[in-house]
Amino acid sequence: MKTIQTHAHYIEWLSADQMHEASKEWLSELNFIKDEHRFFEDLITTYTSQLIASKRFSDTKEIIDELYKSQKQNDLLIEVVKTHENELQIMVDGVDQIKEESAYTKAHKGLVDIINEFLKEYKTLKTQLFDLIKNMKRDEKQDHLIDKK
Repeated sequence: MKTIQTHAHYIEWLSADQMHEASKEWLSELNFIKDEHRFFEDLITTYTSQLIASKRFSDTKEIIDELYKSQKQNDLLIEVVKTHENELQIMVDGVDQIKEESAYTKAHKGLVDIINEFLKEYKTLKTQLFDLIKNMKRDEKQDHLIDKK
C-alpha cells in the first residue's frame, strides 16, 4: 500500500492565527536549540583533549563541524522566522491583497518544509554527538580499568 502525503496542500487553508501560532512554536523550538548548541559547545570544550586523543578524531571533527554549521543555520532560521512573523500583518490588515497574501502563504509553506528538514537533520546530529561522547566516556572508563590492573 502506498502512502500519499496530503499535508502540503493543507497549508493553503491555514488562517493567520494558525500561521502566527506556528511561527511562535518555531521560534520557541529554534531558541531552545540555540541553548542546546551552547550546551554542546561547553561539552566539547570540557572534553576537547579526550576528543582530540580519541580513536575517532576524524569523525569527531566532522561532527563538530556539523554542529557549527547547525548553529549558523539555526541563527539564520531564527531571523527568517522573526521576519516572517513581522510580515504576518499582510494577512490581518483587512485589505484584500490577493497576490501578497498568496505569496505569504507560499513563503509559510516553504518555511514549514525548511524547518522540518532542519529539525530532522538536527536530531540526527544530536544523536551522533551523544553517541560520540558516550563512546568516548566508555573508552575512557575501559582505559581507566586497564590502568588499574
